[in-house]
Amino acid sequence: MIRVQSLRKSFKTQEGGVNALNDISFEVKTGSFFTLLGPSGCGKTTTLRSVAGLERPDQGEITIGNQLVFSSSQGVFIPGNKRDIGMVFQSYAIWPHMTVYKNVAYPLKAKHRPREEIKEKVRAALKLVGMEELEDRLAPRLSGGQQQRVALARALVAEPQVLLLDEPLSNLDAKLRNQMRWELKDLQNRLGTTTLYVTHDQVEALAISDEIALMNRGKIIQIGTPPEIYGSPVNEFAADFIGAANIIHGELIDGPDEKGHARVKTPLGELSATQKWRKDQLGKEVLVAFRPEEVSIFTEEQPAGRDNVLKGEIQGFTYLGEATEFHVVVGNHKIQAKGEPGMKLQRGAAVYLEIPREDCLLIRRGEV
Repeated sequence: MIRVQSLRKSFKTQEGGVNALNDISFEVKTGSFFTLLGPSGCGKTTTLRSVAGLERPDQGEITIGNQLVFSSSQGVFIPGNKRDIGMVFQSYAIWPHMTVYKNVAYPLKAKHRPREEIKEKVRAALKLVGMEELEDRLAPRLSGGQQQRVALARALVAEPQVLLLDEPLSNLDAKLRNQMRWELKDLQNRLGTTTLYVTHDQVEALAISDEIALMNRGKIIQIGTPPEIYGSPVNEFAADFIGAANIIHGELIDGPDEKGHARVKTPLGELSATQKWRKDQLGKEVLVAFRPEEVSIFTEEQPAGRDNVLKGEIQGFTYLGEATEFHVVVGNHKIQAKGEPGMKLQRGAAVYLEIPREDCLLIRRGEV
């Protein structure tokens, strides 16, 4: 278990102070895979380094398991080498003059463990990541994926209570990154190690996380499971950062009813939407968001009474293999919609779009 409470951290620069962390709080359940996700400079790596003991926060508390490792109010700061953690850096930080075996053995040797114990645990860790046959190879002779596995074995060899991962897949090519993310999640499931992961890759976070904390400008914007983060964004930043989203400005004119459905006046016409996160007063400006894959495309006019039917014109399209992404102009707005890969619509073709009101969400404006 990891508990972070009211964490604050600022850095001094030539231009003045930078608030890297602004009241960060979250909890990682024992045995779960928790991801800090956000753009560059949002504070995710500073948070991870604070948990690792590589940064000393200005305020707040950090608990790992039953150990309080940092508390500004109590004057507690446990050095990183005395915290029960394993860490994999973005650069892997593998020593080039050492063999695979010696790289993985290093944490145990630093703790002066018996030779036979080191041998047993190193070989078990290497087997865990599929590197047992390469224990005598020098690190520079390894591929990127193999180096990543060595760094992971080194982090796990001492059987830490918590595993910290700082964008460990970012240096791999796209195909290998996709393969390694599944291997990493499978390994974490088998070991049950509490894991805190940092990435800016939305697809990666959605694929491997039990929970995600979405960060921006040193703050946590939203915490939830991957379906919650993707399907119910709390504000404009969350909707726009996670995947693609159509975001339309509007004014609330009626609702919500007992099912959470409301009517919104927009430049596209009146839309029926769903409120999940808050209740707004009538007449207040709101945003309506919906995903491209939630938009149905028709070439014929739809019967009256269906949800949110808009008439538009195909401006362009992009073939993506598993789908075709269409850019449809409705009035002065461009709407993204995804159709079947075999759907053939020419530029300039008239189409009708339908967005189910359950997928048409009211969200807050702003980034924080």
